[in-house]
Amino acid sequence: MTAELLDGTDYERIGALGGRALAGGGITRDEALFLFNLEAPAEIFELMAWANRVRIKFKGNKIHLCSIVNAKAGACSENCSFCSQSSHYQTGSPKYGFIDPEPVANAAEEANRNGVTAVGLVAAWRGLKEGPVLDEVCERIEEMKAGGKTRPDASLGLIESQRVADRLKQAGLECYNHNLETSRRYFPSTCTTHTYEDRLKTLDHLKRAGIKICSGGIIGMGETRADRCDLAFELKAVGAHIIPINILNPIAGTPFARKPRLSVMEILKTIACFRLIMPRQEIMIAGGRGVNLRDAQSLVFMAGASALLVGNYLTTLNQTVERDLQMLKDLGLDPDWDHHGFDDQEAEVAEVAESPAQTEELVGVPVK
Repeated sequence: MTAELLDGTDYERIGALGGRALAGGGITRDEALFLFNLEAPAEIFELMAWANRVRIKFKGNKIHLCSIVNAKAGACSENCSFCSQSSHYQTGSPKYGFIDPEPVANAAEEANRNGVTAVGLVAAWRGLKEGPVLDEVCERIEEMKAGGKTRPDASLGLIESQRVADRLKQAGLECYNHNLETSRRYFPSTCTTHTYEDRLKTLDHLKRAGIKICSGGIIGMGETRADRCDLAFELKAVGAHIIPINILNPIAGTPFARKPRLSVMEILKTIACFRLIMPRQEIMIAGGRGVNLRDAQSLVFMAGASALLVGNYLTTLNQTVERDLQMLKDLGLDPDWDHHGFDDQEAEVAEVAESPAQTEELVGVPVK
């Protein structure tokens, strides 16, 4: 065996940045990029240890669970290169119109049984406009709202009118998922039928309506580490409450079908970096975790994840909810929420648990 020589100054810098995040402070883009570029497994595990401390401080042992129901599948007009539901590609993905109330009610009932916090109503189309479809969407949301404690969420594409966002809020929608997907620089390499600005405008309409924001991205699409870093800071700037991190699952027939998979350590490092950049947000591990992380799935929590998408994805399978719940139980993590209103994120960081002297003692180096 050959001992791995490690740079002690890198350890000190990881500790200083981790300690600052633990104290509720921020890190700069250059500091974050240093973390994204870590290579040595021992240094990545050190970063994860700090991310885990930050998760525990701000989230305790609670894990936020979400699930989705594919309310309208396939034949989407957009050409997102990662998506099997685009009409531009031949993938064999299911195609059907907007579903009746019963499947949505069944999905909400199953979520209630499993203690899942939220069910997202997802549709494959460009976006949502005023008209009969919006009326039907609002009916489904109202039914979900009345059906139990599970929070009704939605992911319905672009919203180009404030009136649409306001109508969703009136129907009882609490949280809307609309991912930025990647950095502003790399986005045109993933989609050309709409722009990054279109996505940002959608988030702005939702925020003005008082709807909480769920927005993240996909890693492993060919982007650089700097792109992942820029995505994290963009999400922080827009004030996203839930940050889903998806890992590309290359689907035959899509332009990204031959993209090489990220290593497990690269994925875990990315999660940890997102946690240090956004200490208070829900960092959710979503699509692609099974095929990319395999037996290392439980390490996402040590890397700082505080939320999990459970149940099957839109067009691919996930491990069973029962297995996920057992994994959480084995780790001493608690998915049971009476109601999750994101108040913990919106409180001002007025009190710091550790004084500067305590933080310095904890990490062994001055916090700058």
